[in-house]
Amino acid sequence: MTTPSPRTTLRIAMNGVTGRMGYRQHLVRSILPLRDSGLTLDDGTRVDVEPVLIGRNADKLAELSELHDIERWTTDFASVLADPTIDVYFDAQVTSRRCAALTSAMKAGKHIYTEKPTAETLTEAVELARIAENAGVNAGVVHDKLYLPGLVKLRRLVDEGFFGRILSLRGEFGYWVFEGDIQPGQRPSWNYRSADGGGITVDMFCHWNYVLEGILGRVESVMAKAVTHVPTRWDESGQPYDATADDAAYAIFEMEDGVIAQINSSWTVRVYRDELVEFQVDGTHGSAVAGLNKCVAQQRAHTPKPVWNPDLPVTESFRDQWLEVPANADLDNGFKLQWEEYLRDVVAGRRHRFGLLSAARGVQLAELGLQSSAEGRRLEVPEITL
Repeated sequence: MTTPSPRTTLRIAMNGVTGRMGYRQHLVRSILPLRDSGLTLDDGTRVDVEPVLIGRNADKLAELSELHDIERWTTDFASVLADPTIDVYFDAQVTSRRCAALTSAMKAGKHIYTEKPTAETLTEAVELARIAENAGVNAGVVHDKLYLPGLVKLRRLVDEGFFGRILSLRGEFGYWVFEGDIQPGQRPSWNYRSADGGGITVDMFCHWNYVLEGILGRVESVMAKAVTHVPTRWDESGQPYDATADDAAYAIFEMEDGVIAQINSSWTVRVYRDELVEFQVDGTHGSAVAGLNKCVAQQRAHTPKPVWNPDLPVTESFRDQWLEVPANADLDNGFKLQWEEYLRDVVAGRRHRFGLLSAARGVQLAELGLQSSAEGRRLEVPEITL
């Protein structure tokens, strides 16, 4: 695996930062703070970080560059790949453009860091992993949720043996995305067109795969139902269009060691939870519920004994019977934390732990989820090898 030349600056070409996620989480909350503070390496030395913006809209790029005092931006993707001073290529474009861009960047010898899904098909996703191996570049894939405080605490409980034998996981994710006719939708219209790579299964199953792997282990089978609950939406120009991609998915995943995971994903649900995503893990010795930030737990010895009686109103507060799990550390923005880990790996010349093969497993799970929904049956998840 190659490492950057011994300069004091890492130059990162960022493609797709005019979009919501690329701008807010990756540019504003991750790379710009690193530009201002520098990246502290394992030995305590500092490396400067410099973003270079790439995109198709020159006006937006110029606006962002001026707003954030970024020296260089360009609409010429090829010129970035040909620039020997660029160390890392980052991709937050729409899914349909990602595979070709990542392929070109790796073949040009650039290290890559990318959002998910990495490709529209499993075949393409696996090929990206092969290209990374052949090119000798460091490939990292955003696994942001594993770095969030709630899931960091949940993983710590697993590592400490808090749950005893883990039995199940229940996940609830989603919120109401407005159709766009009266109130603007919170998500871009391409999310609801299958031809453009839209759909909540494609979007979220790649997340659920790494979350499940990171907490419980390998996913061995899936049974899912993908649904388009809202058939008509309105685009950014106020025009109605047919929603051809699923806006909700309901899935059961069988894990190694017999653990059962159920996760509901929906852009057509109104929130009655503490956070937009929550995961409950139940085990023989205890249970825990984790969101993005908070995690609460209940030990076996402190588990109450409810009695079912539909003739009487409930008098006990079930939420008050759980204790909050402390962070015991200052936890920074999850996207920024992974960026720091990845860039340290690039400088050190060591493989990043969340690479393109992990991303391919996420694409695989989405494909199998949609196939399971179409065929109405449970499907095994084969292991992927290069």
